[in-house]
Amino acid sequence: MVCLSRASKTLKSKYAQFSHFIFIGRANNGTAPVANSCNSRLVSPYSQLGWRQNAFFCSHSCRHSIKDGSSIDLSQYPCDKIRNFSIIAHVDHGKSTLADRLLELTGTIRKGHGQPQYLDKLQVERERGITVKAQTATMFHKHNFLGSDTYFLLNLIDTPGHVDFSYEVSRSLAACQGALLVVDAAQGVQAQTVANFYLAFESNLAIIPVINKIDQPTADPDRVKAQLKSMFDLDPSDALLTSAKTGQGLEKVLPAVIERIPPPPGKSNSPLRMLLLDSYYDEYKGVICHVAVVDGAVRKGDKISSAATGRSYEISDVGIMHPELIPTGVLLTGQVGYVVSGMRSTKEARVGDTLYHCRSTVEPLPGFKPAKHMVFSGLYPADGSDFEALNHAIERLTCNDASVSVTKETSSALGMGFRCGFLGLLHMDVFHQRLEQEHEAHVISTVPTVPYIFEYSDGSKLIVQNPATLPSNPKHRLTACLEPTVVATIIIPSEYVGSVITLCSERRGEQLEYSFIDSQRAFMKYRLPLREIVVDFYNELKSITSGYASFDYEDAGYQTSDLVKLDVLLNGQSVDAMATIVHKSKAQRVGRELVEKLKKFIDRQMFEITIQAAIGSKVIARETLSAMRKNVLAKCYGGDVTRKRKLLEKQKEGKRRMKRVGSVDIPQEAFHELLKSS
Repeated sequence: MVCLSRASKTLKSKYAQFSHFIFIGRANNGTAPVANSCNSRLVSPYSQLGWRQNAFFCSHSCRHSIKDGSSIDLSQYPCDKIRNFSIIAHVDHGKSTLADRLLELTGTIRKGHGQPQYLDKLQVERERGITVKAQTATMFHKHNFLGSDTYFLLNLIDTPGHVDFSYEVSRSLAACQGALLVVDAAQGVQAQTVANFYLAFESNLAIIPVINKIDQPTADPDRVKAQLKSMFDLDPSDALLTSAKTGQGLEKVLPAVIERIPPPPGKSNSPLRMLLLDSYYDEYKGVICHVAVVDGAVRKGDKISSAATGRSYEISDVGIMHPELIPTGVLLTGQVGYVVSGMRSTKEARVGDTLYHCRSTVEPLPGFKPAKHMVFSGLYPADGSDFEALNHAIERLTCNDASVSVTKETSSALGMGFRCGFLGLLHMDVFHQRLEQEHEAHVISTVPTVPYIFEYSDGSKLIVQNPATLPSNPKHRLTACLEPTVVATIIIPSEYVGSVITLCSERRGEQLEYSFIDSQRAFMKYRLPLREIVVDFYNELKSITSGYASFDYEDAGYQTSDLVKLDVLLNGQSVDAMATIVHKSKAQRVGRELVEKLKKFIDRQMFEITIQAAIGSKVIARETLSAMRKNVLAKCYGGDVTRKRKLLEKQKEGKRRMKRVGSVDIPQEAFHELLKSS
C-alpha cells in the first residue's frame, strides 16, 4: 500500500506541470462565425519555447471535424465574407498538390491523412495522374481583414489541365470571381497556361499568378515572371512564389485570395436563382446536383423548378462539399454546394440550367456554351445481348460528363451501338476507361473520325460524322469537300524548331505565327486539319522534342480539301465499322497500313480471306490470308495421280462453298490496333 501511495504521489507531481495548460474554446452563443466549429485547443507554456503543436497545420485554421452540418452556421457568411476561386494551370504544374496544401492549411483535411491529390477521386485519375473532373471544396479561414480578425468562407474548385477537358474549366470559371494561375517555376508558361489564362480573362476574373515548384534545382522564378509580363501583361510583383510540396510560401496564398478577389455579386433579397454546374448519379439518392446560388437562398423542403425542362422538385437535402457532402439545410447567396431534389433521370439535370422557386418568375442565367465535339467514335457492346446494359451505363456516365454527345446507330458488322462525340482523343479514352471501371461494360470502339461536310451538284449538303453513312457512289456529282481545322499553339525549346516545322508540314499545316518567348523557347501557331492531329500528332510531337513540347488547339472552322472515302472489304463485303475518310494524297499509304494490320489480327479460317482497301470501286491495297489446309493426300500411299487430283478438287470445291457461307470474325484487338494507327 505504501508503494502504491508513493507511486500515486510521483505521478501527480510529474503531471502537475500540465495544469498550466489553458483551455481555449468558444461557447456556442451565436457570436462565433462557425458555431462550435473549432476543436478546443490546449495551449502549453512550452509552446513559447518552440514546441510544435501537431493539432493544427496553421494557427489561423479552423478545423471542422464533423459528420453533419449542424455546427456550421452559413448565415454568418454574407456575400462580402465569401470568395469563390479556381486553380487553373497546364498539365502537371501542381494544381492538385496546391489544393491539398490549402485544404490542410484551413484544417479541412488532416495533414498526412488521406491520399495525395485528395480531390482526384476517380480511379482513372489515380491511375493516370491527371485531373479529369473539376472538384469543389468549401473551406473556412480566419484572416485579419481591415483591422479585425474575420472568418471567410472560401470555395475552391480544382480544374483539369489537359486541353481535352477545357469544357470542365470553362464551367468551373462560371461559378468563380477569381483564379489562381499556377505556373511551374522550371517549365515556365506552357500552351495550356495560355489557353486557361484567356478563358479566365474573357470571364472577367481576377487572376493571381502563382509560381509553383520553386524548391526544384532547375527553378528560375525570374524567367517565369518575365514570361508572365511579356505574354499576359501581369505585374511580376503580384506573383506569389510557392512550393506546394514543401509548403514554402503557402501562407501568402489565402490572404491574396481574400484581398484580391472580389466577393460574389448576388442579391440576397432577390428571388432564388441557382446555376447547375455539374451532376452525378447516386444509387440511393438519385441525381446529386452541384449548384452555385447566384441570388436568394435555398432551404431543405423548398420546391424548385427547372428553366430548361419546366419540371418541379422538392429539395430533400442541401449542403456544402467540405470536401465530402456535409448537409447544412440551407445555401445562401454566393455560396456553392449541392442539392438533392429527387431527380431520377439523368436527362433532367442539364448542366447550365437555372433552378428557381416554384410560382416565381425569374430571368434565366446565361448558362454555358454548348460543347464543341471534335472527335466522333462508335461504341458497341462486345456481346450483342449487352446493349441495354451499355445504354444504362452510358446514360449514368453522361450525367457526370455533360460534354459527351450520344446518338444510337446500327452497324451491319457490329450490331446496335452508339455514335459518341468527344472533345478530344484523351477525353474519348478516359470515357471508355470509366465505362469499364465504374460500370463493368465491355465495349468495342471504332476508329475515331471528325465531322466533314460534302456538297453536291444539286445544292444539297451532307454532314458526315460516321464515314459509313457517306455513299461510295453518290447519285449526284460531288462539288466540294470541307474538313474541320484548328489553330494549334505549340511551345518548344528553340533547338527543336526544325523538327516541329517538318512535322507540321507533313500534316498539311499552315504556319500562322512564329516568335521567341525568350532566348530558350519558341512560340508557334499553325493552322492544321483536325483529322491530322486527332490520333497521334501529340505523341509524335512529344517524341521529336524529347517530351518538352506543350500543345493546345482551338476550333478554326472548315476549309476546302480533297477527300475520299476509304472502304475496307473482307471477301468482297464492306465492313462499315472500318470505313474512314482520308485526304486523297494519303489514301494509298493509309489503305496499305490498314490491310497489313488486319492481316496480323484476323484469325485464319478453313477458307481463303481477301482483305482489300478500296476507293469506290477501285482497289488500292490488298492482302490475302491463306486458308488452313488439311492434308487430304495423307492416306494415299501410291496409286494413280488421278486419285490424288480427285481428292484435291473435292477439297477445293468444299472451300469455295465455305467461302460463300462462312463469316469472318473481327477480333476486338483489330479495332484497337486500327485506333492507334489510323
